[in-house]
Amino acid sequence: MNPKVKKLFTNVRIIILLIFLILSIVAIRPNFWNEGAAVRSILPNSSASLAQPPFPQPNPNTPPMSRERILAINNQPVVEPEDYYAFIQDIGPNRTLQIRTSEGFHTLVTAEKTETIVYNDTVMKTITETITVNETVNGVMQEVNKTVSRVVEVPRTETRSLGTADIGLRVYEAPTTNIRKGLDLQGGTRVLLQPEEELSAQDMEFLLANIKERLNVYGLSDLIVREAGDLSGNQFILVEIAGASEEEVKSLLARQGKFEGRIGNATVFRGGQDITYVCRSADCAGIDPSRGCGTLEGGWACSFRFSIALTTEAAQRQADATSKLSVIPSAQGSYLSEPLVLFLDDQAVDQLNIASDLRGRAVTEIQITGSRTGVSQQEAVFNTLGDMKRLQTVLITGSLPVKLEIKKIDAISPLLGEEFIRNALLLGALSVLSVAAVIYIRYRKWRIALPIIVTVVSELTILLGAAALIGWNIDLAAIAGIVIAVGTGVDHQIVITDETLRGQRIFQSWKQRFKNAFFIIMGSYFSLVVAMLALFFAGAGLLKGFALTTIIGASIGVFITRPAFAAMVEILLND
Repeated sequence: MNPKVKKLFTNVRIIILLIFLILSIVAIRPNFWNEGAAVRSILPNSSASLAQPPFPQPNPNTPPMSRERILAINNQPVVEPEDYYAFIQDIGPNRTLQIRTSEGFHTLVTAEKTETIVYNDTVMKTITETITVNETVNGVMQEVNKTVSRVVEVPRTETRSLGTADIGLRVYEAPTTNIRKGLDLQGGTRVLLQPEEELSAQDMEFLLANIKERLNVYGLSDLIVREAGDLSGNQFILVEIAGASEEEVKSLLARQGKFEGRIGNATVFRGGQDITYVCRSADCAGIDPSRGCGTLEGGWACSFRFSIALTTEAAQRQADATSKLSVIPSAQGSYLSEPLVLFLDDQAVDQLNIASDLRGRAVTEIQITGSRTGVSQQEAVFNTLGDMKRLQTVLITGSLPVKLEIKKIDAISPLLGEEFIRNALLLGALSVLSVAAVIYIRYRKWRIALPIIVTVVSELTILLGAAALIGWNIDLAAIAGIVIAVGTGVDHQIVITDETLRGQRIFQSWKQRFKNAFFIIMGSYFSLVVAMLALFFAGAGLLKGFALTTIIGASIGVFITRPAFAAMVEILLND
């Protein structure tokens, strides 16, 4: 083996660079032959949500390459999303579909889409219902459930078939890497919202949670909701939703919404009207001290508790709705036969068992309890508190606590994103070749041009690996940051090269040459970081990607690739 090649692969700084390159490739997980239609979201109460086993709602934090992909429907292969949509376009109602995915098999039955027309005239209809009565059985007074029928007058209706209902799956092209693409590259809608009044940090946190909860209810899970601001101190909320149209987003975010709690068919309270208080402080919310956490088969279970307050009118409605319910005993205590179901914009989002001691009582102070499980105690606590916070968010108000004004809305076509990616890759390759040509013309030595190109490619790979690892979306702003970071890297490598060659002419030691170069590089690096930090905290959300990507890229260069480049130059030029 050539001695210089051996030195290259045994140098500590170059070995560190190689380790980071390998870890970055593992994080990116490239597979350019990945096929299928990746599941983006699942509509509630659809055939897909009722499949056996049911399709799990995709988690936006799941790496793209781990997303569930549809591979075949009834043994017909699905190579791309167009195959999926072509198959379900002409499918009839009440058809059984076996869907093979990257995670296994799901079986579902297509539903019929109907329309009910209500006429002005009426008809007589027999209604059968179950009531609870008190009777003496063997000398003991007991509650007995009886079925009774009665005839009522109802409006005449007619139900018409409108074909097959949407099976509820939203899909997109199977990802080929773990690099997350922003809306600029994959298409969707970006909205900048402004609250009508200034919010505290706690209120802003719950507003963001409310918006996420509402969008999740409608099956929009591939989204980003975060706080933003500007130099004038104005508060904004930035919402990015992949695969959603502008009109869908407007209808969901521009209105405050409707929240109800129902027992059976009776509405007992409404959000913004009947819930006067939801405890969020540590003294009345958290892990239930009386039940705590305990082991069970296969893991741990923890219980939470928090209190809410109702108006007297809502408490009375709750008493009227529960007065005739029967009591069902269980190992965890006695509960009423009907649960309290929470609805957000007429979509059921949660349900709670009602303690038997609340039957028929107009109680304004109510304790909400529940439990979650986990493999470890720490995971069980995390899941339990997360479930409690979600429930608090729904109870605080299904309607948003403040009105939001849409300041700006951008609808981005996925076709533009695909074209941009192709052009960006082509221009990126041409840029690297152009840099190589200019460097070779300037120095006339391949031993200088080749390390610069290797370093540029390494910086880009490690930067994309870091983005894939932390789940940062690569959008136009982030791409601009990558260009700045790589361009700064080339400048630094030229500084190192010039200082090295100048040091040769004046007979400086290698250590002194690199010391001179890195003094210039570190000054440039800290100036860049300070400028980008100011931009990160001052930008209204849209520039954060640019600032963060630039900082990460510059840091990777200064602490990983620049030292490795200096080692390459020393080994290759040391004759």
